Amino acid sequence: MPGPPRGLSIGQVAERTGLSVHTLRFCERAGILAQPVARGTAGRRVYRDQDVGWLDICTKFRSSGMPLASIRRYADLVRMGPGNEEDRLALLRKHQERVTAQIAELTECLNVISYKVKVYSERVADGTASHLWTASQ
Repeated sequence: MPGPPRGLSIGQVAERTGLSVHTLRFCERAGILAQPVARGTAGRRVYRDQDVGWLDICTKFRSSGMPLASIRRYADLVRMGPGNEEDRLALLRKHQERVTAQIAELTECLNVISYKVKVYSERVADGTASHLWTASQ
């Protein structure tokens, strides 16, 4: 007779992923996990390494600005199995385009900041920093 499922407790997963127990429960209720989380004999969640890997992917998606609805849609497609790879690809490409645009915008911001750091560094180094006050500075 098989024993209880072996795996990680919700606390262990929280520790590994940096997500709170509350967030892990939310992920399950929100339908963003690729597979249902197994339950042990006492009804406690038992996570597999694959669940932790999936949570890492979802965390990266969310950190990069992917809406929860899109993450849920992606999880739905994965749960449906093979045959919808074009839909998965379209969803990921759309997000990739958004992230690429964000990176371009942030790069432009960084260039302005870097220029200002250079100007102030030079002025501080040569002792002329007190002469910098103008509206554009």
